[in-house]
Order: sequence, then structure tokens, then C-alpha cells
Amino acid sequence: MSISRIDVSELAPPSQRPATRSGGRSKRRHRLLLFPFRLVKWALLAVVLAVLPFLLLIRGGVFAYHQWALAPWLALAISATATTLLLALYALVASRRIGAGKGLTKLTTRAAALLACAYVIYSVMFVAGGNVKSPEVRAEYTALHPLLRLGASALILADSESVITDAGRTPDFYRRMGLPPNEASLHFEQESGFVHALDLRTIGRPEWRNRAAEVAFRAMGFHTLRHVGTADHLHVSLR
Repeated sequence: MSISRIDVSELAPPSQRPATRSGGRSKRRHRLLLFPFRLVKWALLAVVLAVLPFLLLIRGGVFAYHQWALAPWLALAISATATTLLLALYALVASRRIGAGKGLTKLTTRAAALLACAYVIYSVMFVAGGNVKSPEVRAEYTALHPLLRLGASALILADSESVITDAGRTPDFYRRMGLPPNEASLHFEQESGFVHALDLRTIGRPEWRNRAAEVAFRAMGFHTLRHVGTADHLHVSLR
């Protein structure tokens, strides 16, 4: 006696039907099609996570200085503290995602906080000789407003060929150039005790870099003006 078997798989609900080869190929094809979009998404997320601490540090400090009328160093201290906490949060989340133990998590969190502090101290105290026009300009660097120094340091970090051509000025500077002294110039020492403007070299540089620098400083909360005075340059100031 023969026993006939009837295939009832087609009668079963879709969730209970066995997977077919064509269905597997379709899923793989779908994943391959989505891969470039996922790659772009993760790249954009990485850029946002990298840029956010700088915006919080510099634009946050500019906001505190302007809107809350805080002293320069106090505004910087507040934004630096917020940035330190943000980087510590980055380290904490990353450590937990990789399954790090409590000891390693604490170590990486503290390291991130120390990194933020070290960057701020370095930025307000030092500028490389290759990023200034002359030793005189380098000597004037610490006369700049601390937040302006942080902005210049962030630009140099992104574009190592950036050059500061001018910072502080005196009435004698204008006389040597054959120009009348501009008493309203932000290159003079302001009531805060600091110089509120610097000039960046634009000559001999690709125009897209000049435009990118201008956009970056505006994003950080500074005022920019591209003009031809004694020479074509980008004027950056803190109102």
C-alpha cells in the first residue's frame, strides 16, 4: 500500500512557511542596496559627534560672553566644563557599548576629561610658529581674547596651513602704513583687557579654503569680513 503525502506548506500562514532561496537572495540584495546609505549615515554621525564638542566649547563660550555678559575667563570656564562633561559622556557610552569593566570605564572617562582640559590650556597658551606671519604676531597671540584663541586653534587643527597675519595693533601701526588710526578697531585692546580681532591670510590659498574658514568662524559665533585693506585677508572679530 502506498502512502501519498500532501504538501500543505502553501496552506500555512506566511510566518510559518519555510524560507525560499529566492527570498534569501532578495534580503541580501536589499542589504547591499542599503549599505551605502548606512555608511553615509554613520559617517555623518561621526562628523556630528566630532564637531559638537568644538561648537559647545567655542560657540557656547561666545554665547555665555555675549548673552550673559560674563568675564572672558568665566565664559570660557563654563563652556570648557560643559565640553569636558560631554567628552566624558562619550567615553562612558563607548565603554559600555564595548562591554568594558568598571575600572576601564572610569579610566577612559577621566582620560577624556583630561584631554578636554589639556586642549583648552594648549589652545589659549600656544600657537605654532608656522601658523603666524612673524614672531611679533606670535608674541601678540596671548593678547587675543581667549575665545578667539580657541577659534583660531580649532581652525588650525582642521587646516594646518592657516596663518594669522595680524592680531593686536597700536596707532603707530596705522601711521607706518600711511593710514589714519582707526580708534574703533577691534585690533586695539578692548574693555575686556583683550584684543577682539585677528586677520588670516587668504593670498596664495585655494578659495574654497578661505570660504571654509569664513563659514567655520561664523558657525563658532564670530563675525567675519573679507576685505582688502593693506592686503586681501579675512578679518575675524568678537563683538
